[in-house]
Order: sequence, then C-alpha cells, then structure tokens
Amino acid sequence: MKLLDLLSIECVKAPLESTTKQGVIDELVDLLAGQERVRDAAVLKEAVWTREQTRTTGIGHGLAIPHGKCEGMSELSIAIGKPNPPMDFEAIDGQPVSLVVLLASPPDRTSDHIQALALISRLISVEEFREQIYSASTAKKIFELLKGH
Repeated sequence: MKLLDLLSIECVKAPLESTTKQGVIDELVDLLAGQERVRDAAVLKEAVWTREQTRTTGIGHGLAIPHGKCEGMSELSIAIGKPNPPMDFEAIDGQPVSLVVLLASPPDRTSDHIQALALISRLISVEEFREQIYSASTAKKIFELLKGH
C-alpha cells in the first residue's frame, strides 16, 4: 500500500480554516466529498467525530489521525490539513498538532485501514521528514514531500 494511492493533491489543504477539532474533521471530510471519494459526507463526519470522542487521535509528535469507517465509500481515502498555527487536538503528549491526516474507509476494509494508520505513523516517526512536512506552508509542498518520500 502506498499513501499516494489514497490521496490526491485536491485532498490536501494548507492552511486549514478551522480552529476546532470538529471543524477540522468537517473541513477534511468536505475535501473528500468534493472529490467524490465519499457519497454521504454527513455520515462520515459523524463516524469520525464519534470515534474522536471515544479517544483522541492526536498521537503525539504534532500529528493527529482522525479516522472512521462508513458505508458508501468504495475505497480508502485520505485528506490532509495543516493548521496554522498548530492547534490543540488533545494529543496524548499534550503538544499542539501541526498536521491532521484524516483516514476514511469502507467498513469491510479493517485490515487495510489498520495498515494505512501504521503507514502514516511510521512516516511521521522519521524526524527529518516530520520537520520538513510541518514546515511546509502549501498543499503543493506537502504533496511533493509525500511524493518524494
């Protein structure tokens, strides 16, 4: 699985307009809906927000990976947003979040969903890459960094 198979440049936004967790989730789901990657944005927003309320997806090191599964999705999809400035996402390390990667998938793709979460986490664990992507100020630069990595 390659991250770029799940992402298009149209699903990357920098900077995000929203400054709240729920607003950011809604904004990223709307990116997916705008590219017809999800049929019912409201259902996905509810699924991701319900999951977020169970346990924060702010995993530390400036990254949040809100995620959810919903009917009406034919494939896994990712939307990426960069808050400016970094925002409180109730991350487990207490630090602000510099990048939000939303992962959405069909309910029957649990294995692929977990694999994609692990791939995103591994990518951000590389300090040099993390610093580069967190300092990127445009969607194009974020996408180019992902493409080159």
